[in-house]
Amino acid sequence: MRKMLTAAAMTLEVQPSNTREVWGWRGRTLSRSVATATGGRGWLRLVSAPADKAAGKLWDGPIEAERAMPLAVPRPRLHQQHAWTEDGHGYLAELYEEVTAVVVSGDDPVLRTEPALNEAWWTDLVTALDGIQQVSTSRVAVRQEYLDRAMPQFLGAPVRTMVPVWTTAHGDLHWTNLTGPTLTILDWEGWGIAPAGYDAALLHSYSLLVPATANEIRERLGHILDTPEGRFAELAVITELLQTTTRGDNLDLEGPLRKRLAELLPQP
Repeated sequence: MRKMLTAAAMTLEVQPSNTREVWGWRGRTLSRSVATATGGRGWLRLVSAPADKAAGKLWDGPIEAERAMPLAVPRPRLHQQHAWTEDGHGYLAELYEEVTAVVVSGDDPVLRTEPALNEAWWTDLVTALDGIQQVSTSRVAVRQEYLDRAMPQFLGAPVRTMVPVWTTAHGDLHWTNLTGPTLTILDWEGWGIAPAGYDAALLHSYSLLVPATANEIRERLGHILDTPEGRFAELAVITELLQTTTRGDNLDLEGPLRKRLAELLPQP
């Protein structure tokens, strides 16, 4: 990955700085701050995948977000892309504008300490979520077929699995994809249609270890979550996150997720 990042920097005519490397989930991405040929700053992100999977939704998500998302949705602007295949792997280099704000939760999507977020940050988040759901797209972030299969399995109860309302979602709205104190929403690979309220539900679930923040999300986004559609979105998100625990991820979330599940499902 380091070798390919260097090759991408040469092609895009940027120079990696001496700042730290930022690795993505299981080493699938590698990013660094760079200096551009004009003397400015940028952010170079390299994505890798087996050559036969180096295409499709995750590959073209950022460029489609750049074209489709309104300005009310704060995100790093994508300036250039370069894709190639080598030694059985596909690589995609993306040159973004550099974001000076830092991610809220480091390299852990699960929130573990209460963040210092001001009123403007929360207002911008509400505006951004509204802007995202207004975008029309054929991209799919969550599939009905998956919910039909997974919800009864991982929720442990018979539930209605038909999505009541579909809207466009970021699809991965957790604390390593949000910056502060100024809001920027990162990582637009997987955006697409999902159950209405999905982004709010995902952020809430990733906040359950910090009850004060989880409660604030419920207050700020109650108009989304405290609806039949929002409660369904929570069930869908809990399904996904409980499935991740079977692979050894998010293990400390399992208890709070099951507690929240008991609050959402009617008692026998």
